[in-house]
Amino acid sequence: MKEKLIIIFLLVLIATNALALERKKFGFGVMAGDPTGLTAKYMFNSKTGIDAAIGWETSGDNEFYISSDYLFHLYDLIKIPKGVSPLYFGGGLRFIDRDHRDNKFGIRVPVGVEYLFLNNSLGAFGELVPILDLTPDTEFDLEFGVGIRYFF
Repeated sequence: MKEKLIIIFLLVLIATNALALERKKFGFGVMAGDPTGLTAKYMFNSKTGIDAAIGWETSGDNEFYISSDYLFHLYDLIKIPKGVSPLYFGGGLRFIDRDHRDNKFGIRVPVGVEYLFLNNSLGAFGELVPILDLTPDTEFDLEFGVGIRYFF
């Protein structure tokens, strides 16, 4: 019985890694949080990719938001029975246009988790993003977001 469980476990592990390697390249969707708007992601390979967001701040100000990050994905840290759930982290930039007054420009360091459903066409994610704003003042900020993307 023990040998059968080990074999099943190994087969599931191999299948999960195979799904990760066959990941679809481009995803487009929506995200909510800070910011709220549209999101896109392009995977260069199974472990690296780039994402971008365009939207608005939810703080009540009239602010236009754009960001992009280079991301690394780790598939072996979170084990789930169905689907694939990589942890990701990376670095990038953000720009916030505040009606042409005191625009913000900063460095982002996103950390998140993404759940890819078994067919790899739909992915849900959640992330926390520490930010070092460089303009108009040097200060720290923290963003969060949840979203969903459809992968082609």
